[in-house]
Amino acid sequence: MLKTYVPEYEDLYFRKMMMEDEKTMSYNHAYGGCIPFPEKEWRNWYDAWIVNGQGKRVYRYLQNDEGAFVGEIAYHIDTAGRCQADVLIHFPFRGKGYGRKGLQMLCHMAKENGIAELYDEIAIDNPSLSLFLKQGFKEVFRDEEKVIVKKAL
Repeated sequence: MLKTYVPEYEDLYFRKMMMEDEKTMSYNHAYGGCIPFPEKEWRNWYDAWIVNGQGKRVYRYLQNDEGAFVGEIAYHIDTAGRCQADVLIHFPFRGKGYGRKGLQMLCHMAKENGIAELYDEIAIDNPSLSLFLKQGFKEVFRDEEKVIVKKAL
């Protein structure tokens, strides 16, 4: 069983840990790998994503039956007006079906919130591409660096 959890401010330690973990962020090597998330940035980030998302940003942790945070799911409306998906599973919890279930939960949440389509931009060598395709996303663009996928909800 997996559930979503709206993180409290003090729970951002988990996001920091994931963003700065080389194994977790290995999928992001084409875009620089690890992403610093210093505590001095937490308040602005938390306010933008959790407090004042206003339907343009949704962010949740994924929590397993034991209460451990295993990853995150999110979406946001980009500058082109497309809704961009985000699924990130902490490296020690990969291979347990959490990515698949998290993506399903994200699609359901987006649909419930009136989102008609979800997109993601995935590095060409990112193994998560197959996860998205198996969950009904369709490839709409590909070049040497990335693949853009879309799913009608």
